[in-house]
Amino acid sequence: MTDVVAPSPSFPAGISMGDAVQAQARSRRAHIIAVTSGKGGVGKTFVSVNLAAALTRHGYKVLVLDADLGLANLDVVLNLNPKITLHDVFTGRSSLDEAILPTAGGYSVLLAGSGMIEYSRLTPEIRTQFMRTIELLAPRYDIILLDTGAGISDVVLFSVSLATEVLVVATPEPTSLTDAYAAIKVLATQQKRQQIRLVINQAQRPGDGRAITSQLQQVLNRFVSTASGQPLRLSHLGDIPIDPAVREAVMRRQLLLQAMPGAPASLAVAQLANKIKAVLTTGA
Repeated sequence: MTDVVAPSPSFPAGISMGDAVQAQARSRRAHIIAVTSGKGGVGKTFVSVNLAAALTRHGYKVLVLDADLGLANLDVVLNLNPKITLHDVFTGRSSLDEAILPTAGGYSVLLAGSGMIEYSRLTPEIRTQFMRTIELLAPRYDIILLDTGAGISDVVLFSVSLATEVLVVATPEPTSLTDAYAAIKVLATQQKRQQIRLVINQAQRPGDGRAITSQLQQVLNRFVSTASGQPLRLSHLGDIPIDPAVREAVMRRQLLLQAMPGAPASLAVAQLANKIKAVLTTGA
């Protein structure tokens, strides 16, 4: 596969561009994709875990890293009971290999601890540990999905800054779109992103996502410019329709792609994986 060329991000106060450039310059194999959102509760983690399963079916070696360091919930979604988390790796109590777990979807996960106040803000120690973890993981995988927190906190922005591709998940609900726009604007201005990809979850009708993307692009064209002076390109990656099978799978703590592979939402996630494969193959 051909590596996607990473953008040249700028960073919130306290984050060194030199640190990230140094990390990205090291030899690595993995494509790092951040799955983020402006607002919580839009299905970001659902997208991450099922997309990982779909990408695994394409033959990729995939890791999902729980980058929501203080409010982690990947373990709940995947019905895992980890004894070792990223917190144990950061504190030196366990090795990275001990913390990586296999999943029923055929990919690996690295879970973060939940309810830990020390991860609510980005400190130099957390930044260093997180970057070191990415450096160690990158040569081992084809794709690393960073399941970030929601919003524009320094921890979220730093996590996203390490990715070559950014997927923003939103729903058609007005507050979700408002917060998605705010997140996209910050990523464009602070990290100098040239392109961000949008996934609309819980779409009510075919074509909703394209219409929403077009509307957001018009606003971005008016108010947001990239480092080159050109408007940021917001690409519609795809829609996931409202589907009762999603809630059923979530309540059962199962991967939708495994439990109900023929469900409309499963088929939509499979299409997202197809498009990501094309992006990673061609760099388009």
